[in-house]
Amino acid sequence: MKMLKDERGQAAVFMALVMGFVLMGCVALAVDVGMLFREKRVAQAAADSAALAAAEEQTYGNATAAANAMASLHGFAASSVVVNTPPLYGSFAGNGMYTEVIITNPTPTYFMRFFKTNTVNVAARSVSGGGLTSPTCVCLSGTSGDILNLSNNAHLNATSCGVFDDSVSNNALSIVGSAQINALSLATVSSTWNNTSNYSSNVNNAGSITASTQIHTGVATSCGPALPAVPTYPACVNDPMPGGGGSTYPVGPASSSSSICYNSLTVGANNDAVTLNPGTYVIKGGELHFLSGNGGLSNLGGNGVFFYLTGGASLVVDNGANVNLTAPSSGVYSGIVVFQDPADANGISIQGGSNTNFNGKILAPSANVNMGNGSSNGYTADIYANSLTMEGGAILNASATTGFGNFMVPIAKVSE
Repeated sequence: MKMLKDERGQAAVFMALVMGFVLMGCVALAVDVGMLFREKRVAQAAADSAALAAAEEQTYGNATAAANAMASLHGFAASSVVVNTPPLYGSFAGNGMYTEVIITNPTPTYFMRFFKTNTVNVAARSVSGGGLTSPTCVCLSGTSGDILNLSNNAHLNATSCGVFDDSVSNNALSIVGSAQINALSLATVSSTWNNTSNYSSNVNNAGSITASTQIHTGVATSCGPALPAVPTYPACVNDPMPGGGGSTYPVGPASSSSSICYNSLTVGANNDAVTLNPGTYVIKGGELHFLSGNGGLSNLGGNGVFFYLTGGASLVVDNGANVNLTAPSSGVYSGIVVFQDPADANGISIQGGSNTNFNGKILAPSANVNMGNGSSNGYTADIYANSLTMEGGAILNASATTGFGNFMVPIAKVSE
């Protein structure tokens, strides 16, 4: 009885019971919180992967589909995924080169249900993207067929700019016979063109695209600059070549601000050495023809020259001709060397071992530009044409000065 009446130790029992309940609550909270942290990590990994996938597909307009597909692989339904291009939040809000993915997943709780909290929304956000500006320096506007054809050791070098192909065909461009493209970017509107072994007719027989060239197919946009106004010009006259051979003389307008029209113009005939005066040249109906001869000095150069080809006129550069032309540096035709009337489809031919420098744009929107037979061509400009054919060791070195717009090469990296 004495022991039953002894009240010593009651507080200890009470504290043990309280601590037991507290510890059980802590364990329960730890279980739920740990589970929620785990779900947060899983959701964040899914958001990062989905954002990377979206950034890689951004150029092709499939960012949302790519993000949903990647989230699905991580176990998240499309209904839990929000894709924003550009992002709505954060430091990249409004920047079209980035894509934001937000995954929200209602996660059931266990012990927190005793406090009427059955689910907790676990959210994860990731922003991926960024980009590299690739100024377009070779723009081909043909909408179907093989509009970029490289063969027989031809090389197209555009390491500081991009090549854009508007063709929708599965043979939009071909690189064969040890030919090569080495560019900052190579983009085509075609979604079916492929350079893998499954499409060996496109890139084969030692043809190649360098690993540093960023390839993008199925691009939604197209290339093409705003064309300049047609120049005003006086009545056309015949080719001014004087009689005899071996002469040295200038031809062209009286001043850099004036224009002249020739029915045709042959540069370097009979071993003549011709200097082209600065100004606007209109060639109407005939050829603008650069011949070889005079030890490769048939053309002594032309600074500040602009040629407009119309009425079926064409440009021909012969094997061995020396052509060194520089576009005007100011005015309406600043940066343009050759502009062919869009209504004319006569081809431009640059052939055979010529040392050709066109320091300015060549605009021939309806024509094929053909370069071949060992020509070594140095361009510090852009080419806009319906198509481009290079063969027989032709080399085109293109580096944009003033371009036809920029192609944004996406870079898939988690940024936020």
